[in-house]
Amino acid sequence: MSGAALVWCPFPDAESARAAADALLDDALIACANILGSIESRFVWEGARATGSEVGVLFKTTSERLEDVVERLGELHPYDTPAIIGWHADAVHPATFAWLAGSVPG
Repeated sequence: MSGAALVWCPFPDAESARAAADALLDDALIACANILGSIESRFVWEGARATGSEVGVLFKTTSERLEDVVERLGELHPYDTPAIIGWHADAVHPATFAWLAGSVPG
């Protein structure tokens, strides 16, 4: 499948988010990581409701490399059970896709 893809993933802090983003950039698996800053997370973990402060990251890649990004991010992430969610983009501007494809070799 040819096109753009995105991966969403929260991290415990900005330092671990930056480290993962840099590793994925070094591996040429993503073209960009938008580190969004502090987010409040509310979730159920081990049967109990919990809250926490995390840092959200949106990774930009190609559809061709989506599974590779998800797998590598799972290896890099400091959580035992990270929330890594990826999807194919329904639409992408031609210039954006050209940049993605040039940054993320297939």
